[in-house]
Amino acid sequence: MPEVVFSVDQTLSMAAQLVPGHNRWHPDIPAAASVRPGSEFRVECREWTDGQIGDNDSANDVRDVDLSVCHMLSGPIAVEGAEPGDLLVLDILDLGPVPQSAGAAPGEGWGYTGIFARENGGGFLTDHFPQAYKAVWDFHGQQATSRHIPGVRFTGITHPGLFGTAPSAGLLARWNAREQALIDTDPGRVPPLALPPLQQGVLAGTLKGPELERVGREGARTVPARENGGNHDIKNFTRGARVFYPVHVPGALLSGGDLHFSQGDGEISFCGAIEMGGFVDFHVDLIKGGMEKYGVTTNPIFMPGNVEPRYTEFLSFIGISVDHGTDTNLYNDATVAYRNACLNAIEYLKKFGYSGEQAYLLISAAPVEGRLSGVVDIPNACCTLYLPTAIFDFDIRPTAEGPRRADRGSCAVST
Repeated sequence: MPEVVFSVDQTLSMAAQLVPGHNRWHPDIPAAASVRPGSEFRVECREWTDGQIGDNDSANDVRDVDLSVCHMLSGPIAVEGAEPGDLLVLDILDLGPVPQSAGAAPGEGWGYTGIFARENGGGFLTDHFPQAYKAVWDFHGQQATSRHIPGVRFTGITHPGLFGTAPSAGLLARWNAREQALIDTDPGRVPPLALPPLQQGVLAGTLKGPELERVGREGARTVPARENGGNHDIKNFTRGARVFYPVHVPGALLSGGDLHFSQGDGEISFCGAIEMGGFVDFHVDLIKGGMEKYGVTTNPIFMPGNVEPRYTEFLSFIGISVDHGTDTNLYNDATVAYRNACLNAIEYLKKFGYSGEQAYLLISAAPVEGRLSGVVDIPNACCTLYLPTAIFDFDIRPTAEGPRRADRGSCAVST
């Protein structure tokens, strides 16, 4: 086993760890460990909400989750010799859930998928599903099943949702300025257009007092992907993946977490993966001056992992850039097109007895493939969602006899 350079006790909150992690991006958060180029090491991670979600049949915990503490990241980890302008080469060697013990924490034999309430985060389809819902998944080796979505079993593509390097002070200031400008276009929107710095709930490693308060005032929230990497939620960041991260500060200061047992393309419900705690094994190296050599100046690039389930048959749903509720055409809007593809898949699955919420949770967590199929045939962009047929224990293909409707139970709801 590689050396554990960031250790987590899953019975304790991140703030109570012997070496705490952090939940904001800021260049002045001190390194928790250091590694050399060419080394292999293990990073242990908390579940992204720091254990606020339970293995139960109520979605009240999803409804009431405190997002000010999210995401809880492990790190930062300094890479010796890394300088601004380099590329950090990160290989994912292995990863997985927490070794099962008492089963208390997400990752210890189980994980969850959530639909967040509109007032507390929302999601891709929040206009259609504004309330909080949840599905708990049990792990069986590489496969997952859920008592909240019966009739389904699939192999997950386990991956970290979030890893990245620290921003420079200048890059951080640019993030805050442009995101505040976006917020200012509609400051009362629910959910908000972006999340500005917030002092509530801030954790910055061992920093305390005025320095911690400053990180709260300046530090960027970890919700989106940015130039440093961050919350990409790309399901193919799995075993065998190689990621090339831009380095913006001395030492690179690598951090991450938000581990997923499985997820479909888009992580559609915002908390749309199967969330868990666990570990990631890495190999790290440097390409000196790599940002200029390869033109990697705005975002990382990566080579997809070589481990994924072998699903060969799909039922695919098409969406176009039309608001069908108002019969309004939008010009080449791929977001609207993919949203419609998701809604079409949900409506189809409802014919087999699933509720809309169950179907929404399913296409978020299962290894569906989302594709940008056409952006040249004006005015309608076309996106598609590929749903593997083999994950169901019944036939979902259209037939002359019609769908086999059955009692599919219920996901966890909020009261």
